[in-house]
Amino acid sequence: MTLLVLGVLLWAGAHFFKRLMPDARARMGDAGKGIVAVALVISVVLMVIGYRAAEVVDLWYPPAWTVHANNFLVLVAIFMMSPAPKKGRILNGMRHPQLAGFRAWAFAHLLVNGDLASVILFGGLFLWALAEVVLINKAEPEWTPGAAGSYAKDGMFLVASLVLMAVIGYIHYWVGPWPYPV
Repeated sequence: MTLLVLGVLLWAGAHFFKRLMPDARARMGDAGKGIVAVALVISVVLMVIGYRAAEVVDLWYPPAWTVHANNFLVLVAIFMMSPAPKKGRILNGMRHPQLAGFRAWAFAHLLVNGDLASVILFGGLFLWALAEVVLINKAEPEWTPGAAGSYAKDGMFLVASLVLMAVIGYIHYWVGPWPYPV
C-alpha cells in the first residue's frame, strides 16, 4: 500500500505545487510544466502498481445496486469533464465542473469498492479534488462564467459521453473487472 499512498500524495502535491508555492513554480517557467507532467505520470504509475499489488482488506461489501449508481455517476463525470461546461448551456455557470466530475468519478468508485486500497485511492483523490477547489478559489476569488452555449451542444456532448463511457468500460474490462451489471 506504500506505493499507492505515495502515488496519491505525489498526484496531490504536483497539482498543489502551483497554488501552494507560486513563486517557486513561476521561477521554473515553462520547464515547470514538464516537471509537473512527469510527476503526474509517475504518480499514476505508482497508483496503478500500488493498487494492483495491494492486499485485499475488505471494509464493507457493497450491495448490487451500487453498480447502477456507479455507472450513472461515471457518465455524469465524463459529461462534466467534457467541453460541455464551456460550450453548452446546462453547466455554464459552474465554476469547477471538471473537479466536480472528478469527485463524482471518485465517489462512484467508492460506492462499488469496499476494500482498503479503494478507500485510499478513490477517497484520497476525492479529498484532493475538494482541496483543489478551495485552493483555486482562494488564489483566484474573482470569477465570471463565459457566455452560455446551446442545449444542442449539451446533447452532442452527452452522446459523446455515452460513447466514451462504452469505450472506457471495455478498456476497464481489459485491465480489470467488467464495470456493467450482468
